[in-house]
Amino acid sequence: MLSGSLWAAAATFASPGLRLLLRYRARRGKEIFARLAERRGIDGTRRPEGHLVWLHAASVGEILSILPVIVAMTAYAPDVSLLLTTGTVTSANLLTQRLPSLGLAAQVAHRFAPLDVPSWVKRFLNHWRPDVAGFVESELWPNTLAECHTRNIPMVLVNARMSTRSYTAWSRVPWAAREVLGGFVHIHARSEEDAGRLRALGANHVEVAGDLKLAASILPTDSAVQLEMAKGLAGRPIFLAASTHRGEEPLIGIVHEVLRPLHPRLLTIIAPRHPERGPEIARALRAPRRAAGHPPPDEGIWVADTLGELGLWFRLSQVVFIGRSFISPGGGQNPLEPARFGRAIATGPHTDNFADHITLLRDAGAVKVVADAHELACFVGAILADPIARRRMGEKAKLAIKASERLADDIARALLALIKHA
Repeated sequence: MLSGSLWAAAATFASPGLRLLLRYRARRGKEIFARLAERRGIDGTRRPEGHLVWLHAASVGEILSILPVIVAMTAYAPDVSLLLTTGTVTSANLLTQRLPSLGLAAQVAHRFAPLDVPSWVKRFLNHWRPDVAGFVESELWPNTLAECHTRNIPMVLVNARMSTRSYTAWSRVPWAAREVLGGFVHIHARSEEDAGRLRALGANHVEVAGDLKLAASILPTDSAVQLEMAKGLAGRPIFLAASTHRGEEPLIGIVHEVLRPLHPRLLTIIAPRHPERGPEIARALRAPRRAAGHPPPDEGIWVADTLGELGLWFRLSQVVFIGRSFISPGGGQNPLEPARFGRAIATGPHTDNFADHITLLRDAGAVKVVADAHELACFVGAILADPIARRRMGEKAKLAIKASERLADDIARALLALIKHA
């Protein structure tokens, strides 16, 4: 069914250029030189004995949503090995921290996913020979899916997402959409809207399982670091701009300048989505950097350009702005993470990738959508000045995202059940 001949020919033709692209990306810090072979399906390690489930999660957001499923799978089937592939350096660094902290390092291996070149995908599958393959959210790589189908590897699309933009694009090539989506034995859609779009594109076996992001665990933090920093920042107003993207940081700088005279000793923390941009942001805003060992200023902006500490900043702040939402086309970032901490939340208008989550929180009175830096400054200033309103908004946020505790378990059991059919 998933012949993938068109994509296969194009990818094979392009493979020399892709090798050059990988090296170029590594020079820019977007890949790891020592692990470029993984992107070509080359792996010198030995495959674990017994059954193996392969899960692919593109980046940090998808990892955080699938980790509870992985924890449940390892508990239910300690004899089954798991291979988790991702596509970004940030995700690899995160897993270096999270897998050991969750006690998963022995049972779960992380690799970078091979690029969608037929020979590279075949080499990857020849080595790992997964019994089941699970793809998280919207990972639809035609050659990879075609090769899995050829080998009769049961494939599942977990927490399936189909945005308006993606639906429009796939609708222009309906034959391709049917071919790609038709190979999944199960598609667990995160919402009725996503399920409807997937069915309209020709997908079968679609069910609305619920949104795994609603069931994700609260972000961890180092309790000793938190205690020390909380003592140092006690009594100070703290505004966090989380997961910001290029172009948003200058706007946050404007917000800080507006609020500074009204809130003495204000600390504005900027935690960029890509921490490697920290030096660039710090130079532009003349701000100290966490990664450089600089302490928070007595008043001013502090660039939190470290990995794995977002949970710490959510715990310390009183109000949070979620980035990738001010500048079109944006798309937004996950607003559920600060909601779990009971924080007052603001976001810009461009949040298409998280439209359902924003609607959920907005209907509950738990998020403020602002049009520009002026509106953000007004909201943040009001929230910092009103602890009762701040607490109420945070309580609404936590209540709005209370999810079924069974969701991760149900998906874990569904994936493991496919092993006997593999």
